[in-house]
Amino acid sequence: MFRTRLLSGILLVAVALGVLLKGGALLALVIFGVSVIAYQELTAACKVRGDGPNPGAPVLAGGAMILVYYGVLGLALGRDISAVFPAMVMVIAAAFLVFLFVYVFTFPKYHANQIMTAMFCFLYGPVMLSFLYLLREGLADGIYLVWFVFLASWGSDTCAYCVGVLIGKHKMTPKLSPKKSIEGAAGGVLGAALLFVLYTHFVINQYSMMTLSLPLAACLGAVGALVSMVGDLAASAVKRDHDIKDYGKLIPGHGGIMDRFDSVIVAAPIVFWGIVLAAGFM
Repeated sequence: MFRTRLLSGILLVAVALGVLLKGGALLALVIFGVSVIAYQELTAACKVRGDGPNPGAPVLAGGAMILVYYGVLGLALGRDISAVFPAMVMVIAAAFLVFLFVYVFTFPKYHANQIMTAMFCFLYGPVMLSFLYLLREGLADGIYLVWFVFLASWGSDTCAYCVGVLIGKHKMTPKLSPKKSIEGAAGGVLGAALLFVLYTHFVINQYSMMTLSLPLAACLGAVGALVSMVGDLAASAVKRDHDIKDYGKLIPGHGGIMDRFDSVIVAAPIVFWGIVLAAGFM
């Protein structure tokens, strides 16, 4: 199991590296595909589709709105990043109305909690993941800035694991994730802050057009790490609520997209807005 997990992890990192470096249409297509899979995993875990084999109207409606969302996002981004956010709000509002239409015209087949959960899954997976695309393609130095997301998520997770194994004694959330410790969480936050400082000093301030102060980079890393931990625990909470081990089996040894990208999903918008506000892009 460890060997399978290690090999699939290395392959995943290699694919992510290649896709993010290439960017453009390939990145948009990959993130769209990942968003669809994440949405399917979440709706299945939360029982939106019911007990039957068919996806059901709420899931199909959500899938259609993901396609619309990324299509509109791509068109808006082609004009100017300032046009992106009104477009995002417009599609999110439209998705809400579509779910309401599904609820009304299929009543009483689906319960209110299924419709609300479908909307939650749409926001949680596809919309949050889209900030990874916005960070890479919407900002001038996106090819350098996008890696902050992975330092905040996967980097902090690695630091937290190492510190937790070495000195972890006090459980952080014993009922939700018994293996995570307060010491490990602190190590993850401090580790991410250090990683952000090093990456900013040796890469961002050397090769990109922007200059980011090191104290600000440390703060952004710490906040990103905290948020990514919440994302990890939130995804675990959904699994505990519905008594499942993994969201899927797509990635051998890791589970599904939501099992591997749970922290990335919530770190992406925080890193994006942190950089936008810090560097004065807007």
